[in-house]
Amino acid sequence: MSLPQVLQRVPLPIIGAPLFIISHPRLVIEQCKAGIVGAMPALNARPASQLDDWLAEITETLAAWDRDHPDQPAAPFAVNQIVHRSNDRLEQDMAVCARYKVPIVITSLGARTDINDAVHRWGGIVLHDIINNGFAHKAIDKGADGLIAVAAGAGGHAGVKSPFALVQEIREWFGGPLALSGAIATGDAVLAALAMGADFAYIGSAFIATVEARASDAYKQCIVDSNSDDIVYSSLFTGVHGNYLKPSIRAAGMDPDHLPESDPSKMDFGGGPDGEPSAKKKAWKDIWGCGQGIGAVKAVVPVAERVSQLRAEMATACRRLAAMDSLARLNCLG
Repeated sequence: MSLPQVLQRVPLPIIGAPLFIISHPRLVIEQCKAGIVGAMPALNARPASQLDDWLAEITETLAAWDRDHPDQPAAPFAVNQIVHRSNDRLEQDMAVCARYKVPIVITSLGARTDINDAVHRWGGIVLHDIINNGFAHKAIDKGADGLIAVAAGAGGHAGVKSPFALVQEIREWFGGPLALSGAIATGDAVLAALAMGADFAYIGSAFIATVEARASDAYKQCIVDSNSDDIVYSSLFTGVHGNYLKPSIRAAGMDPDHLPESDPSKMDFGGGPDGEPSAKKKAWKDIWGCGQGIGAVKAVVPVAERVSQLRAEMATACRRLAAMDSLARLNCLG
């Protein structure tokens, strides 16, 4: 199955994951200009009225870039919508996305036919993130155009399935757009995702350690200084299991190796009466989400440099594969 036209406009097979708190217009714009899909959660815009300003900035800046660089147009951008029932902004945020005809909507924590239909009415597509094959079936049955397979090792809310198992199970029945998430931080890993059957690599944590990311310097440096041993998988902070940096948990006065479990029914993605995060969510704002792939992140660099590095690593990996006698005997690389 061929990709939807909007995804055919992505020069590199990479989607920058929408990062809670961190993604904002500057990061999204630089990702798109560098040739990958830039994405941000709608809920990052606080108060809610700011989302209109942000989408205006993104669409106007990328349109100007395309006019000035006709031979190097920007990749499309995406907005992440949390469709969980506790998100009391969803209807308002969807109306703003409709005004700007957001080309790609990424939905999380629930698949809803009405949301998918709304996006399709303005000409957009929906990618739904899932952690297992059962949720993948439900998403497609409810009208999502594509899937984001969130495998073990992904930053933030993550699953426990091996990426090999998850992609294989999905590709047995689904031939549409598929992105793979889970500890992908190098061009080698991007190429591996494509070899497994994904169309895109879904990368988040590596872009936290960029100049344009709206993260504290301490957060960015912690990623540079850490590796997979410094990640803990916990449901305490949002009610959904996710991966977090142990040093940030210790700094909050907790033992990352002995965290209690949270009740998933207590998930709350709504805001206070002024649209600001609730007091509980503010308490966790310095607990840093992060995936297991960060051992490959050695410095804080501009987005353009990080994407250029990924591109170069993909090319090197391709050459390495082409030189392998075992693959040459299979005649699979031309």
